[in-house]
Amino acid sequence: MPLGKKTLIIVAAIVIIAIIAAYYYFFILTKPAKILWASTQLCPTKERAFVEGELLPAFKEEKGIEVEFVPISYEDLATRMEAEMKAKKVTISVVAELHGGLDLFASKQYLEDLTKFGALSGRTFPEILEKYSKIHGIKAYIPWLTATYVMVVNKKAFQYLPEGLTEQDVIEGTDKWTYDALLEWAKKLQEETGSPKLGFPVAPKGLFHRFLHGYLYPSYTGAQVKNFASDDAVRMWNYLKELWQYVNPSSTTWDAMAEPLLKEEVWIAWDHTARIKDAIVQKPDQFVVVPVPRGPKGRGFILVVVGLAIPKNAPNKEAAWKLIEYLTRPEVQVKILEKVGFFPSTNEAVGKIPSGSLKIMATGVNKQVSSKD
Repeated sequence: MPLGKKTLIIVAAIVIIAIIAAYYYFFILTKPAKILWASTQLCPTKERAFVEGELLPAFKEEKGIEVEFVPISYEDLATRMEAEMKAKKVTISVVAELHGGLDLFASKQYLEDLTKFGALSGRTFPEILEKYSKIHGIKAYIPWLTATYVMVVNKKAFQYLPEGLTEQDVIEGTDKWTYDALLEWAKKLQEETGSPKLGFPVAPKGLFHRFLHGYLYPSYTGAQVKNFASDDAVRMWNYLKELWQYVNPSSTTWDAMAEPLLKEEVWIAWDHTARIKDAIVQKPDQFVVVPVPRGPKGRGFILVVVGLAIPKNAPNKEAAWKLIEYLTRPEVQVKILEKVGFFPSTNEAVGKIPSGSLKIMATGVNKQVSSKD
């Protein structure tokens, strides 16, 4: 029985709708998401090559999500974020930036509250990093990478510890590991070895000024700037004056402490992790990286924190969260440490680092970051 004209029209309409639905499903809904990741970090050529050649291809293979990595300066990122927010046309899905920049963005309400995405299982962030990331009433970012300044100790120095201070106190950064204890230790080392064994990078290109404003001042005054002229600051300067008689006088010629450590001109040194790395790499069995001492006001130290955030009204937020989950996995953080030198933000990542120089450094950094004071 021949179909009527009306029936043919209905059938044709159904077929057309089915074709459109199939096209939408297979070519629109199932099309891999593409997100834009703007980062002020890992921008140098070699680091960018690692991100684009190793880090992101593995993510795309696993999740089917393509990521466009956009290295960007601090100033340009701030300008772009402001412009996109004002235009209400956000193109950035993930931002990697230092704490200071993310603090600024959060203060302007540019960032999503990441608590809505739930917890990241299998990773524990040190308390101080959790505290830093919760700003302006929201969970503004997920801690990703860290860098800092630490102390390096030649294991020979542990034979000369002052009374009441143990090797474990120093390595773990207990309450007994104080600047007064460092003074007594440096004094004993000089008296019993015949030469000063404590050193700092005080040459013009050295970073001793970071020790002064980021370590001693907050440890003695509770602040870097606001208590600059105070009785506590006077006590700090008097302490430094007393300590200095046990500091190797060649410190004024040292820009970095790796070489003096390797030559055993000093047995205890403070410096940026990047500037003591060679000593640990060349003689990993001879040195241990430890937290800095604490002062009357606590254990002051400079911590560089890189966080991952999602802008408000960002496209593909779920895909963005998947990228953040991937980048903060312990095994991925270990790979980043091995390739570019940034330290992990999770305790689990430190446990996954193979034994050797990087393990020694990361363990010391983690002990310092995790200290309660």
